[in-house]
Amino acid sequence: MEAFKGILEFMKRLPIQKALTNQHLVFRSHIKRLWENAKYDEESKTITSIVRLDGKDKPIIITEHLVREVFDFPDDENSPTKFPERMVKGCMLRMGYSGPLNSANYLKACFSKSYKFFIRSIVHALSHMKGGYDVMRDYQMNMVTALVLNKK
Repeated sequence: MEAFKGILEFMKRLPIQKALTNQHLVFRSHIKRLWENAKYDEESKTITSIVRLDGKDKPIIITEHLVREVFDFPDDENSPTKFPERMVKGCMLRMGYSGPLNSANYLKACFSKSYKFFIRSIVHALSHMKGGYDVMRDYQMNMVTALVLNKK
């Protein structure tokens, strides 16, 4: 546990700590119903769906602003979502990455021990993946870079 003490303290200071650690009781049937009825509107950049509330079907609209508000994300819609490749790879090297850098997939096993836990948390909490948690994609590495370098 001593090896993780520093990373646990670091995670407490993260701007997305609430998104990583806040737990709510969510039923699979609710998630299934939400996504069965979900539609993405490219023009307004919103997700609309139908949910059952008090026995009645009601439409809901999910926006980026709503997600930022619920999770207390400190950035805004104008914040970058991708960083220069050189910055990302430099951050990986600082984190002790020992695998190949010229790849679209990065192996969690190639990071130093304390960062493996951090990366696992990111992949589980902020990923659409249903498996393969030992591999990080480039967009996930951008998330990690933003957090490690404290960038918005």
